[in-house]
Amino acid sequence: MTKPRIVEKIRTTLETDIALILNLDGTGICEVNTGIGFFDHMLTLFTKHGQFDLTLKAKGDGVDNHHIIEDIGILMGQAFLEALGDKAGITRYAFQFTPMDEALCRVCVDISGRSYLVFDVPLTREYIGEFETEMLEEFFIAFANNSKMTIHVTSLYGRNNHHIVEGIFKSFGRTLKQAVALDPTVKGIPSTKGVL
Repeated sequence: MTKPRIVEKIRTTLETDIALILNLDGTGICEVNTGIGFFDHMLTLFTKHGQFDLTLKAKGDGVDNHHIIEDIGILMGQAFLEALGDKAGITRYAFQFTPMDEALCRVCVDISGRSYLVFDVPLTREYIGEFETEMLEEFFIAFANNSKMTIHVTSLYGRNNHHIVEGIFKSFGRTLKQAVALDPTVKGIPSTKGVL
């Protein structure tokens, strides 16, 4: 039997109070409440397409969206890092092209132990609902830094900002699903260094 890859984490600061439970080997069950409707929708899509189970409750200081979105990225990144353990047997690399109507997005991941983000997503709106669009990159910076993954996020083309961001979260979920999957042909750590 494989050890369950389930993590519970809490992050409490003067700016945010966040609690989550993450199961890497779930079925897509999502219960999230960040206070930002569009962001809740994106995390639900991420969870559904990644087939992770995610329970997340978050309260922010109400100044703006920056603190809550960034801190959720931090905590989610930490949760993935912890849930993966020593990373023995994982697929490690994955990528996904995801169309969303007129938009096409691509996400590539290497669970490398090295934090790096390449982000090429031009957006033309300041807000989608109550979600500040510049916070999309901040979320991925926080996630990459705390998960110790290399992540490339690209909007290849598209006109509708909602479609672009939605395509990115769907693609991110599907890419991580592949990258964290246990591959029976992989013996031990998938690296010539013997550690990730």
